[in-house]
Amino acid sequence: MPELTEPAAFQAAPDGASSPWLALHVFYAANPQPLLVKCVRPLVDRLTEDGLIDGYFFINYWLEGPHIRLRLRPSGPDAEAGVRRRAEEAIDGFLKSRPALYEVDSGFLKDFYNSLFDIEFPGEDREKYMGPDGQMNLRPNNSFSYEVYAPEYAKYGGPAGVELAEWHFRRSSDLVLEAYRSMNLHLRTVLLGTSAQLMMVMASCFLPEEDRLADYLDSYYAFWHRLFPGTGFIGSSEYEQTYEKMAPSLGARFAQLREAVASREPARLPEFLRGWAEHCLELKDRVVDLTERGQLAFPAWDGPAREDTGQERTADPEAAPLVTATRVDAVLPRLLSPYMHMTNNRLHVTIRDEAYLAFVLGRVLRESRPGRQDAS
Repeated sequence: MPELTEPAAFQAAPDGASSPWLALHVFYAANPQPLLVKCVRPLVDRLTEDGLIDGYFFINYWLEGPHIRLRLRPSGPDAEAGVRRRAEEAIDGFLKSRPALYEVDSGFLKDFYNSLFDIEFPGEDREKYMGPDGQMNLRPNNSFSYEVYAPEYAKYGGPAGVELAEWHFRRSSDLVLEAYRSMNLHLRTVLLGTSAQLMMVMASCFLPEEDRLADYLDSYYAFWHRLFPGTGFIGSSEYEQTYEKMAPSLGARFAQLREAVASREPARLPEFLRGWAEHCLELKDRVVDLTERGQLAFPAWDGPAREDTGQERTADPEAAPLVTATRVDAVLPRLLSPYMHMTNNRLHVTIRDEAYLAFVLGRVLRESRPGRQDAS
């Protein structure tokens, strides 16, 4: 059974509306692929077929130990009890039959997570996650609990932006669950190749202009490099050393993907990428529409909001008020970054690898231009 059996917690939106999501955190100190393929996917498939949920998504997270954050939206008040019961039975059964055997209480991972904790929680809010030893608290392995779902209104542009993000997150979650089922993502080369192609497609859909896309990819790498200064999490010189291994094949692939997306002919792509391109083009169109109708608003500060504090920061009286976004060219890259990052998160791609892929893709894009290959 879960650690907590409290009723579903609904986080109030800025306009006072409720967000009726169940949020389950499943602490599992192992590769999450078996949990996702053998437990989460069958669960959401059955709940959807039976009309008990009309939305779901998941992310991987590290706070208080590695875990899956599964969000389920019951189709109505009468469905909630059934969703809770089935979810608890499915998760409890999986954890008993296939428990994670590794404990994150010593060694490299404990040091790694505590480094992340120090970077992301430098202030007073760290106390509620801190153990008696002054380090990050660790939840029991092979356990789960209900938690508050705090939509990230600051990051995604207010209530309309969060609703769009939740729609997108379901498609992203479906994509990753199918990839886990049908592809050998446990092989590093397959995982990075898959991630690179999904990044190419999404970035090309949002930013089809070559110069702008190259600048964006460079800035995306630079963002992660700045976020973890002096930690060794994000490389620089070693990225240069491994670049030549990936550049030739990626350059040709990137050109093909960009051409198909720019012409809005995703049918020219392989089946796995075709559906993703169609979705990303629709996602971009929805972002443009919301922006042009004045439905998206962001805080004046520009920076990443943690998964746990997206709601808190919008309500912070010290924070700048939300400002309605009017420029599509500014909103698209702002939303592309968290959209792209969270798909990589679901694939269990590390931030280090994600930064590396952005570095490679940006450089490939610049050096594949006519006349640049000889110069380089």
